[in-house]
Amino acid sequence: MNDRTASAVEAATTALPFRIDPVTRRVSIDAKDPAFFQNPYPVFEAIRAIAPVFFWEELNVWCFLSADDVNALYRDRRFGREILHVATREELGIPEIPAHLKPFYDVDNLSMLEREPPVHTRLRTLVNRAFVSRQIERLRPRIEALCHELIDGFAAKGEIDLIEAYATPIPITVIAEILGVPVERAPDLLAWSHAMVGMYQLGRTRAMEDAAVAATLAFSAFLRGYVQERRGKPGDDLISQLIAAEEQGEKLSEDELITTCILLLNAGHEATVHALGNGVRAILRSGADPATLFATPESTAATVEECLRYDPPLHMFMRYALEDLEFGGLALKKGQQVGLMLGAANRDPNRYLAADQFDATRELKPHVSFGLGIHFCIGAPLARLEMQVALPILFERLKGLRLAGAPSYRDAYHFHGLDGLQLAWDG
Repeated sequence: MNDRTASAVEAATTALPFRIDPVTRRVSIDAKDPAFFQNPYPVFEAIRAIAPVFFWEELNVWCFLSADDVNALYRDRRFGREILHVATREELGIPEIPAHLKPFYDVDNLSMLEREPPVHTRLRTLVNRAFVSRQIERLRPRIEALCHELIDGFAAKGEIDLIEAYATPIPITVIAEILGVPVERAPDLLAWSHAMVGMYQLGRTRAMEDAAVAATLAFSAFLRGYVQERRGKPGDDLISQLIAAEEQGEKLSEDELITTCILLLNAGHEATVHALGNGVRAILRSGADPATLFATPESTAATVEECLRYDPPLHMFMRYALEDLEFGGLALKKGQQVGLMLGAANRDPNRYLAADQFDATRELKPHVSFGLGIHFCIGAPLARLEMQVALPILFERLKGLRLAGAPSYRDAYHFHGLDGLQLAWDG
């Protein structure tokens, strides 16, 4: 390590909450430190300047910061979301699932998000027809009406928490209606979803695990009852379509049906809530003119993509090495996990000019917020449509929209979303 590198390391680690050994590329980051989860981007930029590929000690994974590496890893079929289809626990030294977590993983392990082909292909094919762009576009009038209905309910107040009053009801209502689940059960769906998502957060506790298991059991019981009801009274909804597929022998078990519904309900709202909140925060802090941002369908689409690039709701995606391999000069053993750092890749200065600035007029280049490859987010067309509809209506209806308090991010890394977003506007 030369003197310049040593000075850079000392300056970075003094000012930011991490520690790095530039020789071994081992990094210590406390994900529960507010100095990190409130704004992780400066930490990763400081690490990038020293080691764009680093070993995160607390997670025991090699992490990749560059946009090129993340893109390549997403598409490299030597990496996958599961590992036990190609190796045993004994072979890899992976411990058995603790008894208290078994109910959660009995459901989670059937999710298409956690599977590789051919199981992933079979499950995704059955669901994909409901989420193609031409099908999703038909929802535009319903989403527009919902946005106006919500704003009608709070426009006279002059100040609201956007997350609670607007960003949350839109996606949970839409995904519930797509699936055919009663929208009036939204409070239960949200509570179950929040508890289950806690299993994917860094630094989870036994209390979080117990809450996730309880939510999994309650969610599954509710859906089993609802599926049984739908068997005798099918409707024009996705659950009825999946039941029909199961009954027609398209290789969908009831357990897989229940897990698929849970996945779609959780993923169908959780990320979009925070994409909307993070996006509004970014727009307001940028000082950009909303009238210009949303002047045309093209500018609206560009603004939404910049929101998703600049401050995405998911910051890390994990993959297993499915064999002994070499990637980017790094030797990885079969079963070793790697971290694809989505938020950092979206701020890669080698791909994006002034990457740390919000600029909806920048040259459009693909971001990685929805993933790539076979696990590309199946709900991406829906999330994009919800944002393209909800953001222009919000800024058009509430003139002079502004921050009414300092936004604070949740202690929930590797998810990245606001606890709340207090906004005010002109009367």
